[in-house]
Amino acid sequence: MTTTTLSEYVEGLPNISGSEDVVAEALARNGPHYLPESGIDFGRARSTFSNALHMHQPLIPAGGTDLGTAAIISNLQHMRDYGNDEARYNAGIFAWCYKRMGEFIPQLIHEGKQPRIMLDYSGCLLHGLRTMGHDDILDSLRTITCDPAYRRAVEWLGNTWGHAVAPSTPVQDFRLHVRAWQQHFAGIFGLEALSRVRGFSPAEMALPNHPDVAYEFVRTLKDCGYRWVLVQEHTVERVEDGGGLRQQHIPHLLIARNSEGKTASITAVIKTQGSDTKLVAQMQPYYEAKGLNHQSVAGKSIPPITAQIADGENGGVMMNEFPSKYLEVMREASGSDVPPVNATEYLEYLDTLGISERDFPAIQPIMQKRIWDRFQGKSGAEALEKVIADLRKEDGRFHMEGGSWTNNLSWVRGYGDVLGPMDQVSALFSQRTKGVSPSEPRFRNALYYLLMTQTSCFRYWGSGVWTDYARELCRRTTAILHHDF
Repeated sequence: MTTTTLSEYVEGLPNISGSEDVVAEALARNGPHYLPESGIDFGRARSTFSNALHMHQPLIPAGGTDLGTAAIISNLQHMRDYGNDEARYNAGIFAWCYKRMGEFIPQLIHEGKQPRIMLDYSGCLLHGLRTMGHDDILDSLRTITCDPAYRRAVEWLGNTWGHAVAPSTPVQDFRLHVRAWQQHFAGIFGLEALSRVRGFSPAEMALPNHPDVAYEFVRTLKDCGYRWVLVQEHTVERVEDGGGLRQQHIPHLLIARNSEGKTASITAVIKTQGSDTKLVAQMQPYYEAKGLNHQSVAGKSIPPITAQIADGENGGVMMNEFPSKYLEVMREASGSDVPPVNATEYLEYLDTLGISERDFPAIQPIMQKRIWDRFQGKSGAEALEKVIADLRKEDGRFHMEGGSWTNNLSWVRGYGDVLGPMDQVSALFSQRTKGVSPSEPRFRNALYYLLMTQTSCFRYWGSGVWTDYARELCRRTTAILHHDF
């Protein structure tokens, strides 16, 4: 393992580019990464369960009264410093939510329990916490991430730095987001900690289903060292017949094929459908797992895994009900035949049984079976778009906008006021930075702004002040690209 260390900040900006080779070296470290320290008796397990907490706050131009000159701050800081009484109160509660796993994990381990949690924090949030002076939160997270006494209980999931949704983010920018998050994370927690980040959590659980975009999505994850991706159950279909999943509680193999016939694949851990915050706050995966028994994969009997993810701070159930319920379930489940696990250690256990990802059922993004049935004997992006256009004409429900945590929300329709400027800035960034080293300060500065423009919040809210924020960030990025390059 390299002894190189990365700084968290470079010339006042998050360290999000320029050390790609060092990051790649850390991620080339062979596993197993968790199983040697796990302590879970998988041989006794009848079933397993896994919970993940997703945390995000966007960066916005709101540190002042004039939008054109306002400082870029975290939305959490805006709540704290500029919000009404309710917003200020919630800002304090949110900060506690970002920190509290750093207290729960040591408490439970000191009780002799075997707690588990997966954490997914956007780069925007990590940067915002630091600039707000919340060193206490990051120190608390560092303890459970890096200390050998606790790190077996915590698995970080990779994300996009600016919390960009994959279906509507240009593929070259999506890769920049993924790499930026990895480098920033290593700057905070170290390269050794980064070497153990093997699972990826897509922002908003948004999975591209356009074949060329889905292929680049999977290829990016594999090129960036990820072993598995968390996938929402209703965003995928069986390869053989386009039907829904039959075995939601075992890993699957997500296969992405593009218009040129190239394929890329990655292990998928399935997040089942449901009301996410309530399910996680009330630890539903544990109770679901208690009703399951061994399933057969490649002729071997394995304990199934139930997996859920939810915002770790939003809503009363996460703010108020999660702490006591998490502690209760971890105490009850530790050492039982339904133990809490993190996904990578679970997959590493399957490795010891001789089970590989090719033994898992094959899945692909939704609606692709209909494409491939029509695409036989064809090749190329133009032919693919013709097939897609024909299918759209025949069925108004057919779309290539991807799938996410809810099947009634598009990340494309209705967002032209935001996506147009974002796409223009993306094209300009690609043009102006061609041949410029990612280690150059001007590249890093432009990248910092570009990634901010693509946060999901500007799409989710889609109107009002959030659209104004997005346009202003696009304006600033454009000005930087014209002035500095």
